[in-house]
Amino acid sequence: MITREDISAALAIWGEQKIAISKAFEDGGVDAARQAASAHLDRNYGYNLGPVLFKPTMASGEQTFRPTKDGALAYFVGHSDEYPLDAGFAIRGWRAMESVTSAEFIEGDIAMWMGWVSLTDKDGNITKVDKSFGYKKDESGILRIVLHHSSLPFKP
Repeated sequence: MITREDISAALAIWGEQKIAISKAFEDGGVDAARQAASAHLDRNYGYNLGPVLFKPTMASGEQTFRPTKDGALAYFVGHSDEYPLDAGFAIRGWRAMESVTSAEFIEGDIAMWMGWVSLTDKDGNITKVDKSFGYKKDESGILRIVLHHSSLPFKP
């Protein structure tokens, strides 16, 4: 059974790892960031279960959706010939992450979460996104992201 505490912990880890990827980039460049991001994807996303329904915040056109680990890695780190529009969302100098839950749905080993995620960079600038995560607990009991949808808030 997935619990609300499991979801809260998964959200916190997700944010901590975005910060770690940013710091890896600052300390060791693209290769260090790519290594940190790859480890993050392996630990937290369900690419070992099948395609992950990943729609990044700032992706467009034919590369809007990223069902593969390579697509997610390119989005997080950039510097990819296959995804030339990716600037590297996880290497933007993040220093803090806060999430605010709008709603959760839990049914056995499947859970959905939606709310706002705010990331603060090293200059104090905040990027707030509308986010939905779908989780599945794998055979080892690890909560895996199998749906990641993110968009910028609508501004009328």
